[in-house]
Amino acid sequence: MQSDSTTLASESGTGALLVQVEDGVAAVTINREARRNALTMALWRLLGETFGELDKRQDVRAIVLTGRGKSFCAGADVSEFAQTRADASQAVEYERAYDNCCDLISAVSKPTIAAINGFCMGGGCNVAMSCDFRFAVPEATFAIPAARLSIVYGIRGTRRLMNLVGLTNAKRILYSAEKFDASRGMAIGFVDEIATNVYSRASEFAQQLEKCAPLTISGTKMILNGLAVGGEALDNNEIERILAQAAQSYDYQEGRAAFAEKREPRFRGE
Repeated sequence: MQSDSTTLASESGTGALLVQVEDGVAAVTINREARRNALTMALWRLLGETFGELDKRQDVRAIVLTGRGKSFCAGADVSEFAQTRADASQAVEYERAYDNCCDLISAVSKPTIAAINGFCMGGGCNVAMSCDFRFAVPEATFAIPAARLSIVYGIRGTRRLMNLVGLTNAKRILYSAEKFDASRGMAIGFVDEIATNVYSRASEFAQQLEKCAPLTISGTKMILNGLAVGGEALDNNEIERILAQAAQSYDYQEGRAAFAEKREPRFRGE
């Protein structure tokens, strides 16, 4: 696997996203510490595009998303709303960019892990929920304050939240806008693991997943994500195709050989 380090500039050229690929794992860091890593409209677009591009790279097997400093992501940068979300038509366009970003993260065929290193608010929660797993530091703080801004949370984000925490907990989070900590998040299913050094733990888990069969992960992820939205998104022909692809792949032969020879398999994703 190759190593690569890339800085992706935001609309202001400040390097608002940092991307590093090493040993099959891509680390994506939101780099707006002064704004608690809040996302502008342009950055919503860039973040989604970045995940889409990483999904195409053969040298990337897993992706870890985190934030610079003591915040994961404060959600939308409300300070720009007067210019980007000032009326109903702008709100529709903004929600489209926001939803598309989270949809692109969710659609990545590779495992994705949110390493939540602190403050995680509003749209930052949706970004985290769009990842497969959410690891958090003990002092992480979460909230979706839509009810304090008279914003109705969109159907995609609401579905992600309800799938994770259940109907009643989703109602409480959205109705009350109250904050909750990592322990509460773990208890209701929002957080998967709590770790003091969350980035190291997330990277360790990503390395563990990097050693597993990519075709198994991508196929399973497609099926599970389809089931999570009620099954209507599943295409039986596509499912049959991915099952057949795995059954006649090099990796299937390699997995059987490694099992017989009592060694670690060396998967290639083909």
